[in-house]
Amino acid sequence: MSPLPGRRWWAGLSPAAGAAVMAAGILSVGLHLVGADWLSLAALVVAGGLWLVLAAGFTARLVGDRGRFRAEAYTPAALTAVAATTVLGTRLSLLGLQPVAAALLVLAAVLWPVLLLAAIRHWKHRMPGAAFLVCVATQGLAVLAAVLSAAVHVDWLAWAALAAFCFGLLLYAAALVRFDFREVLQGAGDHWVAGGALAISALAGSKLTASPVWTGSAHTALRIATLVTLALSLGWYVLLLGAELRRWRPRYDTRRWATVFPLGMTATACLSAAGPVGVGWLLPLGEVLLWIAVGAWLLTFAALVATRQSTPQT
Repeated sequence: MSPLPGRRWWAGLSPAAGAAVMAAGILSVGLHLVGADWLSLAALVVAGGLWLVLAAGFTARLVGDRGRFRAEAYTPAALTAVAATTVLGTRLSLLGLQPVAAALLVLAAVLWPVLLLAAIRHWKHRMPGAAFLVCVATQGLAVLAAVLSAAVHVDWLAWAALAAFCFGLLLYAAALVRFDFREVLQGAGDHWVAGGALAISALAGSKLTASPVWTGSAHTALRIATLVTLALSLGWYVLLLGAELRRWRPRYDTRRWATVFPLGMTATACLSAAGPVGVGWLLPLGEVLLWIAVGAWLLTFAALVATRQSTPQT
């Protein structure tokens, strides 16, 4: 007897599908920051539902298909499990659900070293944009830890966030050395993570800069680091957008969700950093970029629906 169609659907999802959770989750955060709370909650429902589906598939492979589980765990895309969990936890913390957010932080922190080491051990000389997920996952931990630290007033979480932030920047440099820059013109979508990794670094930096734990020279250093990473992420944004316009790639690919996530993350980083770094024009810039990201999410979702409708069902 053949498996149920629904089971075939979620069991066949690759780790790269975790970027869809990341995309919806960060849009939910950004929409909350601009006061579009109903849209924010709708995006949160989508992110939460997708996270549960992917968690079920992850668990099923761990229990019933160890071979596939190990093969997928060795890829950088597996780190979307960590990044998606931290993004979801961050939005839930903003809702005031601190115990749930803390549980997600613990889960992400447990998964992180296992998946990080597996991915790094299987790095190649030339890597796609997914290589930068080592940075994204680490900075996701920094963001969630910093947000929770501010919410529950626990200073050691701020120190943990700082450690993750610094380590994430080192991982970005290591990934950049291995990145195949031909992906800028040829990539299927995940090449945008090259800029998204810096955007989430800027978001982490903005949360740390806003923390009362850091004063004096430490605060100044964090402010500078936030501004530098944000400026670099905006530079990547312009470069990658120009490459998209030069070589149009309209076909749907799961990795296109890894394009939407950096778009939303760059917008959210601008919105979040404006206050802590004292640069007011980042707010209107962030709002413009946010609605561009929302449009990109809708287009990607429409492409997904069109692709599934045109695919013969067995």
